[in-house]
Amino acid sequence: MSDLAIELHWQRTAPALETGQYSNAHAVHYNRAHEVQVDAAPDWGGDPDHTNPEQALAASLSSCHMMTFLALCAKAGWPVASYHDYAEAHLGKNAKGQMSVTRIDLNPVVRFDTGFSVEPEKLDEMQHRAHRYCFIANTLADSVEINVN
Repeated sequence: MSDLAIELHWQRTAPALETGQYSNAHAVHYNRAHEVQVDAAPDWGGDPDHTNPEQALAASLSSCHMMTFLALCAKAGWPVASYHDYAEAHLGKNAKGQMSVTRIDLNPVVRFDTGFSVEPEKLDEMQHRAHRYCFIANTLADSVEINVN
């Protein structure tokens, strides 16, 4: 199987590593070509202009789900013209009382070529099939909701 990697770099800018006195801001490099500035979520003191790990997790799930959905639609002969999603990660305490991403909501909106339509039940079924086959969703287990629009 594949080994897929990123590079992460953080550098302390404060004189010492002391609670509440250092920045979590860091850079993540994808394929040595793309750099993303990352920080803690704003509620945890992070820069709201940077992405955060929770958003990155939601983006990974949304992207994987879409690619799986498109592969299934291509196989079924469904001419998808566009796909849009609004993915939202929810933070809270898990069953162990630990802070975690307790749920990620996907809200995909799919448009087909003019003249093609599919019944809402079939579209819902295809979205749920995509969820079953998505690598990231399989990693996250049961913490994903798909709200088909």
